[in-house]
Amino acid sequence: MLKYISKICLLVPALFLLGSCWELDQEVLDGVTPDDVANSDNPILIDVLKASAYSRIVGSWGGHNSIWSINEVASDEMAIPQKGPDWEDGGIWLRVHRHTWGASEDAFNNSWNYCFTAVGEINNLIISFPDVELLVAELKVLRALPYLWLIDSFGNVPIITEESTGGNPTNNSRQEVFDFIERSILENIDLLPKEDTRTTLNYYSAHAMLVKLYLNAEVYTGTARWADAEASANEVISGPYSLSSNFFSNFATRNGGSTENILTLPYDENNAPGFNLAMMTLHYLNQNTFDLSAQPWNGYASLEEFYNNFDEGDVRKQSFLAGPQFSSDGTRLEDLSAEASDPDGQPLTFTPNINMLAPNALRQAGVRVGKFEFSSGAGQELSNDYPLFRLGEIILAKSEAAFRQGKIAEAQDALDQVRGRAGLPVVPVSLDAIYDERGFEMFAEASRRTDMIRFGKFSQPWWEKGVSEDFRKLFPIPLQQINANPNLVQNPGY
Repeated sequence: MLKYISKICLLVPALFLLGSCWELDQEVLDGVTPDDVANSDNPILIDVLKASAYSRIVGSWGGHNSIWSINEVASDEMAIPQKGPDWEDGGIWLRVHRHTWGASEDAFNNSWNYCFTAVGEINNLIISFPDVELLVAELKVLRALPYLWLIDSFGNVPIITEESTGGNPTNNSRQEVFDFIERSILENIDLLPKEDTRTTLNYYSAHAMLVKLYLNAEVYTGTARWADAEASANEVISGPYSLSSNFFSNFATRNGGSTENILTLPYDENNAPGFNLAMMTLHYLNQNTFDLSAQPWNGYASLEEFYNNFDEGDVRKQSFLAGPQFSSDGTRLEDLSAEASDPDGQPLTFTPNINMLAPNALRQAGVRVGKFEFSSGAGQELSNDYPLFRLGEIILAKSEAAFRQGKIAEAQDALDQVRGRAGLPVVPVSLDAIYDERGFEMFAEASRRTDMIRFGKFSQPWWEKGVSEDFRKLFPIPLQQINANPNLVQNPGY
């Protein structure tokens, strides 16, 4: 039968104990057998089963000090300047920006636990309902999603499945992880629905996962898979999606009607928290701009060179909050604690220039992330659905994959589509043009670090960062995990 309960705690392997309980205000299964699920004509039974697994993916993706943070701050998109004691945080964000991080940084361990907790939850469901074909197929593709983040961030990670035994797994090679992700998707993709499901996996979001996998295959395995990346991109493009005429509708608080978003994380400030970008980036006084119920933390800001690279005619330059700041009633905000050295004085003004990374960055320095709507009256958590995959990125992936195969016309056409939506003129297609366009299009969507590595830009110096050692293209296996599991081997260089 069905009954209402407020909390589920599932048994997970020791590796995944962190975060093994989650809050749920919906119907859950009690005393329902696998045969009941397999033979039921009520899809809510399977949907409730899946809810636990999907809740883990939503999790802490969009919050501070986890996987979104390390990917953004390690790139040339963003920094978290230290303002005296504010945002000192033991120096972690200075080290991540400068590529001098160590293996014991909490953010790496948080990212590892976020991914593997999701893996553990999914494995438990597969173990419990092994004969429910459609459910297991979707769960196996869903499990490949955190592994897509793991192969990109940490590389040589353990492959844990419903068949794994023992509490201390060993590393698998990056090639083995690549093969596992690919196999998990290809063996199950044809069982996924082709309708627009948006917050759960379908045939097209699974192909979007393959696009990302194949696009970075040469980095992950040493063997390029450009033709496969293009083929999967074409499958997505043939689906029920179109570029939204309004770019920012994809990131609005109520963005469920976006024609472009393929797979989203359905955040909700009350029922599915974890997305607190307003707190992370806005100045303290911007609480009055958006009538927020909590005071922001004045942290994440874009780098001046990245911001200045946007064309003035690019509608996507509105992805940043820049210039004079006002309260919701139009009153100019005054930062009475602004440093005397601030060139704009006390009137709150976001300027592209950041005077220094540490130790005394100006409180107003740096343009802020404004790509996602901050709804009036929001709390610490936002209710915007976060797009993990959307058509704009897939079209640019097609452009890149086609260009790298010498298909110039196809590459040009795809690039033109994205630039046209942004109000920009045609430019001759090239790898540099595609790389720049991905930066304009995908700002704050946690793709820049991966792009920089693939395009050979990641080890180059930029503001407040010198040349990086090559091994920094992978984050370290968290020392906390190695201390708990002596079978894990650290990535080279750490």
